[in-house]
Formats: sequence, C-alpha cells, structure tokens
Amino acid sequence: MSHKTESHFNNEASNTSSNPAFEQVLETRLSRRSLFRGAGLAGAAVGAASVTGCATTMGSGSATQLDRLGFKAVPKSLADKVIVPEGYTAQVIYALGDPLAAGVAPFKNDGTDTQFEQRAGDHHDGMEWFGLDAQGKPSASYNSRGILGVNHEATTDEKLASFFIHANGGTATLPRPAAEIDKELAIHGLSFVEVQTDGKRWAYKTSSPFNRRITTMTPAVVHGPARGSEHLVTKYSPDASACRGTLNNCGTGKTPWGTFVSGEENWFGYFFRDAKDDDARKKDKQVQALKRYGRNAGAASRHGWESGGTEDRFVRWNNSAIGASAKDDYRNEMNTFGYVVEVDAYDTTAPMRKRTGLGRFAHESVAFAKPVAGQPIVAYMGDDARGEYIYKFVSDAKWDPKDAQPANRLAAGDKYLDKGTLFAARFKGDGTGQWLELSMNNPQIANSSYFEFKSNADVAIFTRLAADAVGATKMDRPEWNGVHPRTGEVYFTLTNNSARTVATADAANPRVYTDMKGSKEQKGNVHGHIARLADASPAGMTFKWDIYVFGSEADADKATINLSSLTDENDMSAPDGLVFSPATGICWIQTDDGAYTDKTNCMMLAAIPGKQGDGAARTIKHGDREVTTYVGKTPTPSTLARFLVGPKDCEITGWCETPDGRAVFINIQHPGEGTKMADVTNPSKYTSQWPANAGYGAGQRPRSATIVITKNDGGVIGS
Repeated sequence: MSHKTESHFNNEASNTSSNPAFEQVLETRLSRRSLFRGAGLAGAAVGAASVTGCATTMGSGSATQLDRLGFKAVPKSLADKVIVPEGYTAQVIYALGDPLAAGVAPFKNDGTDTQFEQRAGDHHDGMEWFGLDAQGKPSASYNSRGILGVNHEATTDEKLASFFIHANGGTATLPRPAAEIDKELAIHGLSFVEVQTDGKRWAYKTSSPFNRRITTMTPAVVHGPARGSEHLVTKYSPDASACRGTLNNCGTGKTPWGTFVSGEENWFGYFFRDAKDDDARKKDKQVQALKRYGRNAGAASRHGWESGGTEDRFVRWNNSAIGASAKDDYRNEMNTFGYVVEVDAYDTTAPMRKRTGLGRFAHESVAFAKPVAGQPIVAYMGDDARGEYIYKFVSDAKWDPKDAQPANRLAAGDKYLDKGTLFAARFKGDGTGQWLELSMNNPQIANSSYFEFKSNADVAIFTRLAADAVGATKMDRPEWNGVHPRTGEVYFTLTNNSARTVATADAANPRVYTDMKGSKEQKGNVHGHIARLADASPAGMTFKWDIYVFGSEADADKATINLSSLTDENDMSAPDGLVFSPATGICWIQTDDGAYTDKTNCMMLAAIPGKQGDGAARTIKHGDREVTTYVGKTPTPSTLARFLVGPKDCEITGWCETPDGRAVFINIQHPGEGTKMADVTNPSKYTSQWPANAGYGAGQRPRSATIVITKNDGGVIGS
C-alpha cells in the first residue's frame, strides 16, 4: 500500500481491547538487571525446529531450487528509473490506462481519458500468473503465454481527488462532480490481462477474450457463513446474498485448484458516517463494530464518493442508518467489504465470490500450505493495521488431488473455502504459539461479554472482535506472508511501528531507537522485520517462532538496531511484499518505505532463508531493561541481496513468474506520489515521470505499471 495512503487512511489503531501485546505475553524472555552487570549482547545457540513435507502451492515448481544467489547486488539509488542487476533487462508491459478492449482509444495520459472500466486500473499491487497453451487452454507448464491477475489497490491523491487522472487535478472540495467519481470508481479493483512473448519481448494483448476488469461496481456473490446474515442486508441485496465490487485490493494468492484470490485491505476509509449515526442506530451492536473497524461517526471519507449525487452508485458510500430499515439504505454496505475475493481467471463470465469464511479484516495476501490428500486445506493471512492479528483458516473438506484440475474451479473453491474454521495466533514467551479457534464452539466467543456473537456469521463479519475475545496477540501490522517451499514455515512481514517504546519493547519487537531522516526524527521500530512461524503441522494448533531478519540501515549499531548485520548489499527498510518462487525457492522481499527514502528508493531483495531456530539468542539493553530476542542466521550477499530498486516515490509490490522461472513480473506502484496536486499541469514539478521517461506511453504523468524481468542469457531469475 502507498505510504502516503498509510499516513491518511492506514494509520489505524482501532484495537482498544485488553489483549496482550508481545511485551505482555513474552515476559518470560525479558529480564531486569542492574546497570552494572554489563551491557550489549549475549548470544546462545537456539535449537532448530523442522517441519517436513510442506511446500508452497503456487505452482508445480521445478528442480532448480537454489542454495545461493547468482547475481551481484544492485546499489541503493535515488534515480527515477528501475535498476536491475547486470545481465538482466526490465521491460514495462502494462500501465494505468492501457486499453483492454478493441475500440478503446490509446491512453493520452493528460487527464482527459475516459472508459476506465475497459482500461488498466491504478496502483498495481498483488499479482498472479495463469498459464495458457498455444490453443488458449489453461496450462501449468506453458511459459510464453498467460494471464496476469492484477490488484488495483488505490489511487494517488492529496485531498479527495485522484489528481493524475483528471485534467486539472480534480475537485478537492465537497460535493464532488459525478464524472470525476465515476473515473475513480473504475480505477479500483482487479484486472486480468493476457500477456505473451515472441521469444524476444513481452507484450500484453489489447483485445484478448481473457481481458477483464472488476471494479467497485461489479456484481459479486456472498459465500460462506455470512451469506444471508442480517448484517449484510442492503437496499441492493435485501436477502444478503449479493453485493457489489471489491476495493483496496492489496495482496493475492493462488489456490491449489487454480483460482485467483485477493485481499481487501483499507476499505474502511472509503465510507462516510453521519456525526449522529451512533444515536440513529440506538442500541445496535454494530456501533461497537464500526468503531472497531475504524469508522467513527462523523468520519470523513477518503474521496467523498457519497457526495456525487442521489444515484445509487454514490449513495452506497454513505454508511449511515438513514432509512426505515437496512433494506432501505446502505448502513451495512461497509460490512460487504473486508474479505478475500475469489475469481476464476480463465472464466470471464463467472461472478466474483466473497469468501466470508476467511474472515473480515484488512486482508493482505493469502498463502496456502501444500495440499495433502486426505488433509484439510490451510491458508495463512494477516490483518494490516497496528495492533492487529495473524490468522489461519482450516477447511472442513479434506483435499482430493483430483481437485487440482477440477471441471469447475469456483465450485472447488466453494468446497474448500465456504466451510471451515478460522484461528487467530497467540504468541507465547517460550518461543511457541497457539492457534485460537474463532467459532461458536469456543465458549470464549459463545459466552463473550465483550461483544454479542449469535452465530458463526457474526464471527465471519466481526472477526477482529472475535480475535479480541479469545485473547489473540496484538502484532505490528502483519502484511504479506509466504510459505517456504522446503520447510513449510510461514514468513510474515511486520513493516514497522512508530509507537514502539522502551516500555513496550519485547522479544519479538526488541528494537526501540531514533533514526534521522534529514532533520526529522523517526522513533520506535522504524525499519520493521520479518517473523517466521513453524507450525507443528499445517492444520495443527501449535507453532514455534523466531525473527528471520530485521530491517536496518547498514551503518546502524549492530548491538541495538542492525541485529541481522545487514550490509550495503542487503540493507532495507519496511518489508511489505513477500512471495516464495515455486521455481527456485527464492524468497522475494519488497519494500513500501518512507523512512529510508532519503538514501534510496523502494526496492526488492532476493533471499534464501534457512529455517526457524537457525540463529542465536540476542540480548539488547535499554537502560536498566534487557530484552532477549531470537534472530535468524546472519544473511550474506549470497543468501540475501538487493535485486531491484524502483523509481522515485514508488512502492515495489506484486510478484509472479512463468513456470520455468525465466520471466518474473513485478509491479511499480504510485511513482511520483509525492507530487503536489497543484502541480499536476506542470511536469517539471512531478517527483517522477516514470514510465514515460523509460519510453513507455504518452504524456509525462507518472503511472503505476507492471514490468517483466528476464535474464539476458535466457537463464533462471536469481541464478
């Protein structure tokens, strides 16, 4: 997600439950000692925990699993261009506004373009590959033709308007013109686009029958325990079986049966609530839930879409109780967002499904454990907000290998995702953890005095409150996650935490320090880290954990900040995207940073991690307080190295590859987002002109875009 967006709409801290944070649950790893007993670090070996038989399910993989990286790390950069290692080429292939159907005019990129329902959306984010053979049939092995499923998370804005898509920057006051809002409704959502190579260059196909846009207005079907719930009743769907659109889609995943799943993240900021809405709802328990999900009465919406007129497409963004009942207004509209959505990339007619069984929160990516015949399907997820939780879903249905190539892919999704159990993670002080059941079978939920749960539909819709009720562990913005193809261990990015203090430092979040960005002080856990979980078994109820790597600047103090001893080849800040390659086993780490951008633009690194417990215990001293943590084995440039640096003001995000690992697709999100709205007609004041300055497309306004990276000798990426 955009770090500008984060400052406006993702700076959420709505978890006021009394649940313990790490500093409380991990006190067994903390000790208070005299100032005179020595300072600094103490090390002790930590035993390894092994989980066998687990792998990612994003593809069939190959025999090219790498044990070391084969490229020279690229340097940090502030240039307005994409930098990749020597011997590699990066090519722009698909950007904001590109036509997706015959008859749609080429993108002028001057703010006058229309028909965004048939163009590439904005803020390219998570992405998946769906292969096609020469006859256009689904293929798990074909490498030169495929469909990219792409999230379009948000849009670049300073105040209300998505200013780069409007000729004069748009309207920054309410009410806003309907024509502006219609553009913005269309640039959010998903796109599916066919790409192909002639053996020399890749290109997208403008009028492929597989091309498809899904926007905030696209009809969707509600599936899972929340279908029919009174809390999903709207004027659009009085029986709560349907809804419209998907919004703020961040991370993705690919199911074992070959469909695309996408997480709805910061959707709450798009809705308006009247200042007197709490009173209008009287004793409705949803008042508590609305606040828990970041929507206080009187809160302004991000874009003011509700101000566009009396038409239904605008009114639905007013989340206030203004009608006689929920069937007469959109008081429940916000409850139709916050889920994982599932789409069949190969079937352009099948409606999108909202998979409510996987819970409702600020979803990022979805990572699946390797399916094992006769065992449940297991999916891991994170809730990207401060003080939120890590989740796991375990299906009721047991895996049938025939479903890897089902006749109806979405029917397979119904089978495995509509019925199952959601769990939230509790981290313990001895380096173990427990998965806590979120269902009416758990007395802590069924008998909760914290929030009234009447059914599993309530659990699915008000998942955060269910996790509060069982005492899950508050985390520092869990973002993307991935399953290691060899060990089955799960890696979660924890981006940063400016609220971390000496008093709350703990084993899993042990660093508290001041970092200077020019003359600006940045405090807390500034650069973030990556946690690693080793489940006893994918569907099991216990796990072990440690910290794979701590983000840091290379020259930072190794005793208190640079605990992973990062160097100029691999130092980083704010890890966000994280995906394991099925072809090579490389863990690709992408940053969405605002702390280190005085020295480098955002980046992507390649990693070959070990396993949980391969490092040592480390003790950090904060005055008279010592915190012991567990750090993974120190990486070297052959196991962790910077592979790419992006243009100015961008986030690096989205990752997928061809089955042979010889082409990797990456998204460059919101280059130039630091541009002032008032400067939209003056290209000389844009903070970025990418990708136009790389020779792609008309105009000079910056555009989010997909790039493809290949090795000049035709080899496997990263080797």
